Amino acid sequence: MRRSALAPLAVLLALAACASPGSKDPFVGFGPNPQLPPPQKSLLPVIAVPKAVGWPQDRMPQAPPGFVVTRFAAGLDHPRWLHVLPNGDVLVAQSSTEPKKPDGIRAWLAQRMQKRGGALMPSPNNIILLRDADGDGVAEVREVFAQGLKRPTGMALVGETLYVANDNALVRMPYAAGQTRAAGPPVKVVDLPSGINHHWVKNVVAAPDGSKLYVTVGSNSNIGENGMEAEEGRAAIHQLNPDGSGMRLFASGLRNPNGMDFEPATGALWTAVNERDELGNDLVPDYMTSVQDGGFYGWPYSYYGQIVDERVEPQRPDLVAKAIKPDYALGPHTASLGLTFYRGTAFPAAYHGGAFVGQHGSWNRRPPNGYRVVFIPFVNGRPTGPPAAFLTGFLSERGEAYGRPVDVKVDARGALLVADDAGKTVWRVAPAQPAAVTGP
Repeated sequence: MRRSALAPLAVLLALAACASPGSKDPFVGFGPNPQLPPPQKSLLPVIAVPKAVGWPQDRMPQAPPGFVVTRFAAGLDHPRWLHVLPNGDVLVAQSSTEPKKPDGIRAWLAQRMQKRGGALMPSPNNIILLRDADGDGVAEVREVFAQGLKRPTGMALVGETLYVANDNALVRMPYAAGQTRAAGPPVKVVDLPSGINHHWVKNVVAAPDGSKLYVTVGSNSNIGENGMEAEEGRAAIHQLNPDGSGMRLFASGLRNPNGMDFEPATGALWTAVNERDELGNDLVPDYMTSVQDGGFYGWPYSYYGQIVDERVEPQRPDLVAKAIKPDYALGPHTASLGLTFYRGTAFPAAYHGGAFVGQHGSWNRRPPNGYRVVFIPFVNGRPTGPPAAFLTGFLSERGEAYGRPVDVKVDARGALLVADDAGKTVWRVAPAQPAAVTGP
């Protein structure tokens, strides 16, 4: 960009910086009934992206007392999503937003901010297999399990078939227990909406009985500004049979659904959703919710149920009237991505059945929000009690980002794995071992 273009841009950024900062409460906008402020408007959206600097060797995230954090695998290449195989091996999908020629100042600025936050690079487009054979909490085996993928994210195993959600298609490949490399190239199961791919990340999970697959597809815009024709099949969760047949819209109006898991007490499908931007530092909260078959969750016409977004044209009061209020807010601009319910037994009982959520951190809030893993307790299939920060320390004292948590999964021994894309690491959080008994 020419120097002459930078001057007015700097002025606009300065004006945007004058907007009132958001709440300093780390759990503002959390809970089943969050207090939502009125929307705010500004010449430019709030932009606050901590610079990604990577982890010093002597630093790592902090967990609550009684837990130990280890580098399960470091030096990875933008690890985004995890899948734990039945034999305990861990698959890591590595993918990234890719640079492209910007079509205007706004797109140019967005790419600058993505690069600063460690999110813009040539995509690795592969899946790595990690194995901790000796059980010390560190993977000593690291193999490239699959290549020839296009920004892979979600993975699901049904029988001897591994499904992978690329940014443009659901693909499959054979899997046999213990193998460290896929036996053949990926084969397309079904196309997924792509095109502009404003939100390119796509996830896939299998129903507990393996009879159905569920695939997330995020929106092509913030609030439909590219036209609703560009949103066909997007901002939604799709259901299909494992052979690719019977694909249908399962739920819609979900701006950017990412993490999915089945709540263990009720069997209900839950998802974590990134909500819209540019309504102020404390609006709109991301959320997690149970997903109703045929349910509509508001986007783009309303948020958090039936609160109308007046920026959207044309309005659709008929759809707003059907909008379902989410179950639990996860804070404004936290970029809540990974979601997993704790089914293990290694953690204390208070964690059993609760939800862990990876909060990647957003560009659209001052002060920055997210950059942590949070825990929400569940009782009888419902979120109950206040949230807790479970894994923190991703931001330095200077406001730089050592890393950014993405997906979360429970490993075969009941520890929590956390994919950290900007930190190039998969972290493992396990209960501290009891002290050794040294005789009478």
